[in-house]
Amino acid sequence: MMHVLGIETTCDETSAAVVRLEPDGTRAILSNRIRSQIEEHRPYGGVVPEIAARAHVEILDRMVRDAMAEAGLGFDALDGVAAAAGPGLIGGVLVGLTTAKAIALGIGKPLLAINHLEAHALTPRLTDDVQFPYLLLLVSGGHSQLVAVRDVGDYHRLGTTIDDAIGEAFDKVAKMLSLGFPGGPAVEVAARDGDPERFALPRPLFGKPEPDFSLSGLKTAVRLAAEAIQPLTEQDVADLCASFQAAVVDCVIDRTRVAIRAFRREIGQPSALVVAGGVGANRAIRHALQRSATEAGLRLVVPPPKLCTDNGAMIAWAGIERLRRGFSDALDAAARPRWPLDETRAKPGARA
Repeated sequence: MMHVLGIETTCDETSAAVVRLEPDGTRAILSNRIRSQIEEHRPYGGVVPEIAARAHVEILDRMVRDAMAEAGLGFDALDGVAAAAGPGLIGGVLVGLTTAKAIALGIGKPLLAINHLEAHALTPRLTDDVQFPYLLLLVSGGHSQLVAVRDVGDYHRLGTTIDDAIGEAFDKVAKMLSLGFPGGPAVEVAARDGDPERFALPRPLFGKPEPDFSLSGLKTAVRLAAEAIQPLTEQDVADLCASFQAAVVDCVIDRTRVAIRAFRREIGQPSALVVAGGVGANRAIRHALQRSATEAGLRLVVPPPKLCTDNGAMIAWAGIERLRRGFSDALDAAARPRWPLDETRAKPGARA
């Protein structure tokens, strides 16, 4: 039996969780405490790094204590301590990673310095025991990627964004339409009452042979359409959101179909199509991907919404995946504001 504490502080969620892996392969989330900072950042229309880091400092110790208490474990029962070491806002990353180092040193257990994107990529193995290899659509914050996940630490990026990521585009459209923060859910809600065919918006890179994304031109088209009909009514905003979301869905489906073909050509048959990251909580995108997966004869796996957004359980599980393979990190592991997923390798490190 293996227990790992996971700490997540890369952006504006402070989270601590304990995950257990039993000898028969059964996984259990014993605790997953998450504290959002939305209210602190709402007045600014986005995440302010200094405010985020300060909030992590103020609450993380209590979050860890509460997560351990809910799990019913003492620190001596842990087999390792995992923390997101990047990519993310460097102030917040330092808070979580330093805390994990202190705990690991104090209890004499291994440290796992986790790539936040790898944690998203491996979450479907926690929730659904997805087998390697699988195709991952990673849509988390500033990241939009299509990745072949071949094993822990073995990631082949098939496509990525060449400008704005999907989450960024949703947030920027929400801001230009005065829908508030966080933008993604606000656009989705407004789109429910809108006409997705009212505005003829572009589908960037649609039909191109490489499975990359480009959302900058689409975002600009929304702005120009909005400026042309000022002042905006509530229905105008709903129609703009619905038209924008429909264009994003079309782009995601087209790019994913290209990636499936590339996966089969370069690697073989994927065991599943997996969606990870906060944008995966968007119902329109999920429903469209379900149709696309069915057409391709693939199982679609999307973690529950609480595990799509940033959380400690995914960090703890990534720690278990690495620890069970004998990998750990030295106590001088660096915090990294940028850390591409395909540069993450499963290499042995010095035990903490």
